[in-house]
Amino acid sequence: MYNASDNRYQGMTYKRCGRSGLMLPLVSLGFWHNFGYAATFDRSRTMVLGAFDMGITHFDLANNYGPPPGSAETTFGRILKYDLKSYRDEIIVSTKAGYRMWPGPYGDCGGKKYLLASLDQSLARMGLDYVDIFYHHRADPETPLEETMDALASAVRQGKALYVGISNYDAERAASACGILRSMGVRMLVCQPRYSMFDRRPEEGLYRTLDEQGVGSAPYSPLAQGLLTNRYLDGVPEDSRAAGASVFLRAEQVTTDRVEQARRLNEIALERGQTLAQMALSWLHRSPVTATVIIGASKLSQIQDCAGIMGRLDFTQEELSRIDAILSSPAA
Repeated sequence: MYNASDNRYQGMTYKRCGRSGLMLPLVSLGFWHNFGYAATFDRSRTMVLGAFDMGITHFDLANNYGPPPGSAETTFGRILKYDLKSYRDEIIVSTKAGYRMWPGPYGDCGGKKYLLASLDQSLARMGLDYVDIFYHHRADPETPLEETMDALASAVRQGKALYVGISNYDAERAASACGILRSMGVRMLVCQPRYSMFDRRPEEGLYRTLDEQGVGSAPYSPLAQGLLTNRYLDGVPEDSRAAGASVFLRAEQVTTDRVEQARRLNEIALERGQTLAQMALSWLHRSPVTATVIIGASKLSQIQDCAGIMGRLDFTQEELSRIDAILSSPAA
């Protein structure tokens, strides 16, 4: 029987999510593609319970996470039932809907029927009465935004979600979504963008909008699928994601320029007493808009490394300037 570490909150820092009462751990565990049926249950359980013992209280899922779709929620539901049930009030569970989940016209996108049906299915897979955060996973230009936001508001009114959020929205659509929800008496809590040192698009307007709206950010892919770790500093290892059949990171994406940039960033990280991954996560927290960063992992040691950012969140202006210089131009 699992008993959580008595010291689980001593090594983690929690940050307020936007203008809300919800505090999120600096690092959250995402279930994107390492917790489905393709992974062994024991390994998934080890990572989840190990993360909770480190004070990682936020577990981020979606209806289509696996593979196959739905299986990550099923796995998490088993861990909740047998290990974490008594700790439910200490845990933030988030899930999403927005990508195709079943055949026909009602299994995809941003319609109210799809979103609420998907949420019901997610709750059943996880064995929960409610999730803490329910997201619309991607913007749907074909569905009126008012309908999509009405679905999120309905989830809150029905008691199936405490908070709502959006993911993969641009600045203009995010601002509109916030306004529509506000008119319905529901506040937007959080936005999940893809954001890392190697993908800085949220800085082009989204972060300013989130700050103005009082919405927190929970960046995903903060380590650029592993490129911002020590994993590829000397090429592509045979057992790495890029060397395998992954559709998320291919060997041709591990370019000479990217590797050289990572090596130069790693030099700064070492000077700071951090790993490259730790510095990359700390760098995202330089903005108060960032409430948490959502990491993926295939082994517990990766989570332990990422959770080590608490010691060095500060940056000098010189460090930030050196980082910007590396990121603004390809390596020579």
